[in-house]
Amino acid sequence: MPTTVQVSEKSFQMLNKLKAEMRVRSHDEVIKMFIFEREGIPSSMFGSNRRLRPFSPNDEVDYLNYRYVIDEHFRGLKGTIYVK
Repeated sequence: MPTTVQVSEKSFQMLNKLKAEMRVRSHDEVIKMFIFEREGIPSSMFGSNRRLRPFSPNDEVDYLNYRYVIDEHFRGLKGTIYVK
């Protein structure tokens, strides 16, 4: 839900300049980026779960086998094909 925020003319000019420099689409994005920076919120949470172990070669094989089962199932084959 959009909300109006009153700022001075000088602040509005600075927001416009930052919007152009940062190459973002809206003043909202400029403000959010400053809030995230100030609060230390990362732009991506990729890798944030320290308890998650890295993928192993076996994980990749399991994933590819699983994808094969799903693909074959949706191609209309009768029954389910399990690949080990």
